[in-house]
Amino acid sequence: MTQTDPRLSIVADIGGTNTRVAIAHGRVVQTETIKRYANADYPGLETVLRQYMTEIGCADPDAACIAVAGPVRDGRASMTNLDWAMDKTTLQRATGAKQVAILNDLQAQGHAIGHISDDMVKTVVKGPEANEHAAKLMIGVGTGFNCAPVYETEAGRLVTPSEAGHANLPIRNEAELRLCNYVSTAHGFPAVEDVLSGRGLSHVYAWLSEEAGDPTELSAADIMQRCADKSDARAIEAAKMFARVFGTVTGNLSLIHLPFGGVYLTGGVARAFGDYLIEFGFIDAMRDKGRFAGFMSNFAVHIVEDDYAALTGCAAHLEAHCA
Repeated sequence: MTQTDPRLSIVADIGGTNTRVAIAHGRVVQTETIKRYANADYPGLETVLRQYMTEIGCADPDAACIAVAGPVRDGRASMTNLDWAMDKTTLQRATGAKQVAILNDLQAQGHAIGHISDDMVKTVVKGPEANEHAAKLMIGVGTGFNCAPVYETEAGRLVTPSEAGHANLPIRNEAELRLCNYVSTAHGFPAVEDVLSGRGLSHVYAWLSEEAGDPTELSAADIMQRCADKSDARAIEAAKMFARVFGTVTGNLSLIHLPFGGVYLTGGVARAFGDYLIEFGFIDAMRDKGRFAGFMSNFAVHIVEDDYAALTGCAAHLEAHCA
């Protein structure tokens, strides 16, 4: 590799169930190199990465970066349901890369903004034109919930981590209070992701079923399918409740971070709701802020439809911060 060649890096997106690994040249992920591994089949991240590098025929990458669905502190990542050692020492040992980085998965998504194809970003609600330095906000809804503000500073892009999914659920009315009490029975605490996640949508459906005296459980995928074919009024009601809570939380986070550059929704559940956000009341709930209702129109809302955005974000982060 000559000095002018783009950096060759190993990038990985580690979820609770699967790990996806790829090679990137500079900021560009080589999609033909993406491989998926079931976490349950491996004792640790090091084994996954070494197997990948053997399979793909990659040796001596310049850098490596992983995105982890969990908190990262002092170069070490932890996940609730995955007992893997994930730190910079492990990453260096597994890949042989001299420069390594570990990001929260929403941080990685934030670093991907501007580096993914325009046709992979769908605008749900337009906002006023913003300058290039305006803050943005990534919100992820999938297995869990989280957010990451994106700031364009003179020193480069800064994407700060959070664990927003474990904050208290907001309560606006008696029905939402009953829902909070229902989801709090599992952990004794009504967290945002107890409703705003795949399992959260199932919780909402189960709660409505219990209130109707007809205890029934459905997966999130089944609920969304019944919404699509309009075969289950309760599924539609559950999705509407979900969308309104989603809008309220998104509005709260927008007031905290002021993303004049736009709100970007990502994750499988967020994408599934893309066509329903307006119909099911997400935007109305997001903007339901009393005298600040008009102000909320400053924030455009987009759906990120690129399932590999976290990998692109890892590559972009390495290019920007590990030169």
